Amino acid sequence: MLDTSAIGTKTEWTTVEVEKGSIKAFADALGDDNPLYCDEEYAREKGYPSIVAPPTFPATFHLPKPGLDLELSRTLHGEQEFVYERPIVAGDILHCISELVDVYERDGKRKMTFYVLETRGEDSNGSLVYTGRTTIIYR
Repeated sequence: MLDTSAIGTKTEWTTVEVEKGSIKAFADALGDDNPLYCDEEYAREKGYPSIVAPPTFPATFHLPKPGLDLELSRTLHGEQEFVYERPIVAGDILHCISELVDVYERDGKRKMTFYVLETRGEDSNGSLVYTGRTTIIYR
């Protein structure tokens, strides 16, 4: 029987400092040479306070997983999405919290359990910057 008792479990708040070097390295790893991600002067000309993080950048944040104690070798990354209230820029200090929002099973050759996590990233003023949603598949 599927155990859904961990739904609603949240992590503690985690602080992430967004650094220029991390943004540039991430964009380089993606092979994305958009000047918004690496040229501060260009980003400022476009109205940003500093270089902008690529849309999938929060995937690099090392955040705890709420309510999960899974054997890593049995997990798969199912899907991930980010919804932004504003772009993440170098110099941001984000406060992030994750919550387990759903658990469900699907049958196939093997039964698989799906864990859906939602992460909120807020700035130092408490304003929402982004919401991330991640599905982890446990086989």
